[in-house]
Amino acid sequence: MSIFSPAIKQYFKIRLSAIENFVFNPLTAQQQVFNHLISSAEFTEFGRKYDFDSLQSIEEFKQKVPIAEYDDLKDGIDRILNGEQNIFWPENITWFAKSSGTTSDKSKFIPISTETLDYTHYKSGKDVLALYINQFPESNITSGKCMAIGGSNQINQLSEDSYFGDLSAVMLQNMPFVGQVMRAPSLEVALMADWEEKIRAIIDEVKHENITYIAGVPTWTLLVIKQMMEEEGVDDLLDIWPNLELYLHGGVSFSPYRDQFAALTKKRKLHFMETYNASEGFFAAQDRIDEPGMLLFLNHGIFYEFMPVEYYGTSKHPKTLVLDQVELGKNYALVISTNAGLWRYLVGDTIQFTSLKPYRIKVSGRLKHFINAFGEELIIDNSDFAIQQAATACGVQVNDYTAAPVYISDAENGTHEWIIEFEEAPKNLQQFTASLDHYLKASNSDYEAKRHKDIALRMPIVHIMQKGGFNQWLKSKGKIGGQNKVPRLSNDRKYLEEILQFIQD
Repeated sequence: MSIFSPAIKQYFKIRLSAIENFVFNPLTAQQQVFNHLISSAEFTEFGRKYDFDSLQSIEEFKQKVPIAEYDDLKDGIDRILNGEQNIFWPENITWFAKSSGTTSDKSKFIPISTETLDYTHYKSGKDVLALYINQFPESNITSGKCMAIGGSNQINQLSEDSYFGDLSAVMLQNMPFVGQVMRAPSLEVALMADWEEKIRAIIDEVKHENITYIAGVPTWTLLVIKQMMEEEGVDDLLDIWPNLELYLHGGVSFSPYRDQFAALTKKRKLHFMETYNASEGFFAAQDRIDEPGMLLFLNHGIFYEFMPVEYYGTSKHPKTLVLDQVELGKNYALVISTNAGLWRYLVGDTIQFTSLKPYRIKVSGRLKHFINAFGEELIIDNSDFAIQQAATACGVQVNDYTAAPVYISDAENGTHEWIIEFEEAPKNLQQFTASLDHYLKASNSDYEAKRHKDIALRMPIVHIMQKGGFNQWLKSKGKIGGQNKVPRLSNDRKYLEEILQFIQD
């Protein structure tokens, strides 16, 4: 890899000019993406239904085409799964990213077109490295390989011509040769179905490689790295990979994991860079590594709309905004139209803009992952902040957590009940609980108002999950693997009761 490193770095520098184009011309870039999507799908079944050939503007498109969630598109997607084509997108769709989202038993099959792979996912992956090299021109990141920890990566055949797997598996199966050379472990190991066997095989392969950067979901990445370090008898990851410099993370908030990753290297600090990638598309990545907010990718085959969260569920044509209408710090549900035929599709995430010149965003939570049982409107952005601050104040590390409401009864008013897994449990749980409560108040004025004099909410209840317990719970549900996550916040007690019972059993 070191032989080709200068040429690879030069290519990434060239990519910067394309990035600068949409940074300085964001509205033009989005209009061009919109025009391409509409003209491409004009003669599809969906395009004919909504008269794409006569559309004159983005506003007319919004008036004609309803907002869609997966269930609204399911019948059409099922037809594509069964071999029909030209329904949402003119290209023959033969690949599908299977996504269960958190721990739901309901699977989603997201269509993946060749254009999606080439001009959304792979193109975005290149631009992530271009953004990193732009910040660190002396970087030697291209001299080695990326250790990529994906999901289960198993490929399944639907029919003679169609296949599904998690997104990482679909990308691996279709990745160009250059991409395969630049990553580890091998395709054979990456596609292993049994997660526990795969961890063993990953360690055996990657410990001898020149790994310069890592990409993957924090929980499973830590699991592999810590086991490898223990087996190698080192307390500094740089003793195994001396050229390691970057960890690319996404999928869940990094706040509870930052201290654990920082502790992996002692000779020098590891750089952390957040990306926003999902089965539906690659949306954003940090362009300033020491500042919050990710640069929104505006010419990667996705047209964006932003729905103020208060309009969610109000109608099939709720108010949505385009780029020049958004405001800083407001909560928006992300709505996308893509080069695989997801039209006005609600991703399910909520985002906030941290900058408007250029357009940078952060993920603030999930539309259906929040607690609002008492008007407190607690979102994941609040809980992640409070957990991180409380952990710092009490000198502990939090591995994972989940929370749900305890409803008001005749005997007591309501509260929030938490299950928290620590790297090492706090010596004083009461102190940690008080600190958590304090920082929840600091991050959410509605929560603070409900906690005033215990009027609506009393002090939170906190249970300690044994170390590794959340992974064991996921395994008990057949959800082990990099793409499965613990639901952080729930507005009902379904998951919390299930996990409490699991702890008891």
